[in-house]
Amino acid sequence: MIVSPGSLYSAVSNVTCKLLNGRIADLGRVPADRVGGGTGPAVHRYRSPEWLVPAGPPVLLVPSPGAPARCFDLRRGGSLAEHVAGAGRLAYLLDEHRAGPADPEAGLTEWVRHILPAAIRRVSHDAGGQPVQLVGWCLGGVLALLAAADDPGLPIASVAAIAPTTGLRRAGPADRLADLERRLLRPYGTLLRIDDRDHLAQLEAADHFAAALRVHPGRALTEPYAAFLGAGDLTGEGLRLGGRRVDLARVGVPVLAVAGAGDRTAPPRAVRDLTLALRSSPRVRFEIAPGDHLSVLTGIRARATTWSHLDRWLDEGILRHGIRPHRRPAAATV
Repeated sequence: MIVSPGSLYSAVSNVTCKLLNGRIADLGRVPADRVGGGTGPAVHRYRSPEWLVPAGPPVLLVPSPGAPARCFDLRRGGSLAEHVAGAGRLAYLLDEHRAGPADPEAGLTEWVRHILPAAIRRVSHDAGGQPVQLVGWCLGGVLALLAAADDPGLPIASVAAIAPTTGLRRAGPADRLADLERRLLRPYGTLLRIDDRDHLAQLEAADHFAAALRVHPGRALTEPYAAFLGAGDLTGEGLRLGGRRVDLARVGVPVLAVAGAGDRTAPPRAVRDLTLALRSSPRVRFEIAPGDHLSVLTGIRARATTWSHLDRWLDEGILRHGIRPHRRPAAATV
C-alpha cells in the first residue's frame, strides 16, 4: 500500500465496513427464475436488467458436478453470470445439486446422456428454439464437449470450456510448499492491500466458495471422475461411456478453450492437447489467461482476459445464428 490520504481513507473505510457488516464482499446472488417444472435437471434463467432486451443464442453455464454452481456467481461485481446477463445475453445456469452415482462411468454417462441433453433442450425451447452456447468450467467444460460429441443432433451452437479438467493430477511437494507459503503470507499480503476494496472482496468471495465446496454433495466425485477421464483415451480414440465410445473427434460445433497460466489442475499443455482432438470442429480457439483453476474463471484479472475472450466468442455466435428475441414462458422464482 502506498501511503497517501486517499489510501488511508480507503483502508479505514474497509476496516470499518468489515467490523460493522462482517464482510466487504456483496455475496448476493444474481436474481434468477427456474425454467420448466420440478422434474429433470434444475435450470435457472437469469433476469436481465430492466433496460435490456436480451437477444441472440442463449448461454448455458455448466458447472462441474463436484463444485457448487456458485462458481459462476462468486460475488456482485465479480460474477460471470452477472456479466453475461448484463451484456444483453439470455443467460441460464444448470444447477444440479444431487451428488450422482459414485461409479465414475455411470456418473459421467448420466451427465452426458441425460442431465446435459435435457438441460440443453429445455434452454433451447425456452429461448424460442435457438441453439445453445455452452460455457463450462472444470469438469463441466469436458462434459459439454462429450455431450456435443455423443449426440450431434443436440441444439448446440458452440462450446466454451474454461479450465477443462481432463485427468487427475495429484499435488506434489512443490505444490504443497507453494500452498503453505501462500497461506503463511496471506495475512501479510492482506495488510499490504488493506486499502484495495476489490482485492479484499475477492478474497472473501473465494473463501465463501471454498466453504461451500467443502459441504457440496458432489465434492467427493471430482477425483474419481477426473481419474476416469485421465485413464481413458479422451484425446485419442475416445472414452467408453454406457456401452459405447464417445469420440471428441465428432464434435461438430465451434469450440473455445481457455487455460489458466497458473492452473495446476488443468494446466495449459493438457488443455491444448484436448483441443487437438477436436478434428471435426469448424473452429477451435485456444487461449491462455492469468490465474489458477478458479481465478481464471472469476478472478479480478479474468474480467479483462477470460471474460474478454468469452465476450468475443459469444458475439461471433450472434453473427453465426442471428439475433432473435426470446419468448418468456411462466417461470418459478428462486
